[in-house]
Amino acid sequence: MTDTSSAPPAPERPPRLPPRWFVRTAWVVHRAYYRVTGHRRGLWRPQPEKWGTLLLRTVGRRTGREHDVIVGYFEDGPNLVTLAMNGWAAPEPAWWLNLQAHPDTTVELHGETRAVHGRAAQGAERARLWERWRTFDHALDGFAARRPTETAVVVLEPRAAEVPAGDGA
Repeated sequence: MTDTSSAPPAPERPPRLPPRWFVRTAWVVHRAYYRVTGHRRGLWRPQPEKWGTLLLRTVGRRTGREHDVIVGYFEDGPNLVTLAMNGWAAPEPAWWLNLQAHPDTTVELHGETRAVHGRAAQGAERARLWERWRTFDHALDGFAARRPTETAVVVLEPRAAEVPAGDGA
């Protein structure tokens, strides 16, 4: 019998991901379902142990065209928090690159639309929000280790709705 008590622990295998084609298809189907149901289904509010979904509108950094993406989020006070993970693939998600170029945008939540300003969390704030995400997904660190760069924790802060021209004092 061999004593393995002093052997280093076996490295943990990263969590399994579905094939990329499946992930991309799921995103397309989810957005289509949201549109087909007249925006009545496909978004939900977060619960204490479950993240919610929101529709984020971005403006293309090169095209200037509007794009919609549905992402998971949770609420942190008045802020909404999501991850720029791209299904755990290596490249940054296009919506995150677009949001960095045009950070003022809108989000649709279940039953409401909000004007927001997007930014990446830094330092202690990022660490705190990452820990909160870990309560929803215990394999988060394993998934994040698949990416060559750090996954951005994106904070969507409320901003005052813009006043249309001519409506001021």
